[in-house]
Amino acid sequence: VFHRYEMEYQPILSQNRTYGIANPGYVPAAEGAPAMFAPPAADSQGPSAPPASMFDSMPGYEGTVSGGGGGFLPPPMPAYPVPQPEPGPEQPHWNIPSITENTAREAFILFASSKCCYSSAPAKDGVITSMEAFNTYRYRLETFTESRSTEWSHEPYNGQSVDAFAQSPPGPWDIPAKSPNFFLNGKQIIKVPYTSSVKNCHVCVGMGRRPCKDCVGVGNKVCWVCKGSGFHHRNDVCHHCSGRGRENCNHCHGRGSKECETCRGKQQLLVYINLTVKWTNNSDNYIVEQSSGLQLDNLSKVSGKELFRDSQYMVYPVMGFPDPTVVHAAQRLVSEHQGKYSQTSRILQQV
Repeated sequence: VFHRYEMEYQPILSQNRTYGIANPGYVPAAEGAPAMFAPPAADSQGPSAPPASMFDSMPGYEGTVSGGGGGFLPPPMPAYPVPQPEPGPEQPHWNIPSITENTAREAFILFASSKCCYSSAPAKDGVITSMEAFNTYRYRLETFTESRSTEWSHEPYNGQSVDAFAQSPPGPWDIPAKSPNFFLNGKQIIKVPYTSSVKNCHVCVGMGRRPCKDCVGVGNKVCWVCKGSGFHHRNDVCHHCSGRGRENCNHCHGRGSKECETCRGKQQLLVYINLTVKWTNNSDNYIVEQSSGLQLDNLSKVSGKELFRDSQYMVYPVMGFPDPTVVHAAQRLVSEHQGKYSQTSRILQQV
């Protein structure tokens, strides 16, 4: 859309590029930096996401997009057979902990003394004829995984190394990464070698500057004191704008444009692929509460006793436990973890 104005205009040139039209009716205060002119528009700030054509097609990374969204990359098939989980040692006697009569009596006395209307005499003098254990069991399975994802990224070009197409980039699972200790979450971002290239900035179209959104590229705005009339209190010349009716935009200092925040005024971007490596400890619990009265929310506050521990590349379900629900839960969780996490990540260790 073109507009016709009844005044002369001169194109403003900066670095051999046309930015806009000079406004002959107003002289901005900024020296050597004429104002830009741009009519208000909904998309005056330009695209925020780079176009797909900005990225080269890299072998092995064809599905990579900008800003993520490409999903996790499944690990390749192992080049050698993975170790199979081995059953844990037989546990003929699980040695389920129990308390002594004295410990039970002390707990009974403590409970009675905590109640204002309870007598502690039965707890002290009563005869304990039988004791029955009501235990709470917790089965926990932790699976430590490594997942990898890629995305196109960019940064202002300041003369960094450009290596795209010098040779084929290594595969996403061939790039070495330093993992943290087992069962500790971690993250590492690695620039993929041989994917870096230089492109014109998509936000400022290689200009290095953007129209100021506060003055819409004009470099000045209506004076807020005189509301554009140039006068204050009838015939008094407005001292704020010296009678011009307009004032310099304080956001761009009267230039009408601001440095492009994406390329930092460099006009070009270094475009490359980032590899994100994540290490995650995935944990699931199964609780069996045998009428013990222990609230599950308070389970983490008690010490308890560890009955069994197994740590392998992939663990085997616990076998022969006195409570069959724990055995069934172990079989279910092991199967779910292997099916869930081996599809999108690499299982490093289980415990």
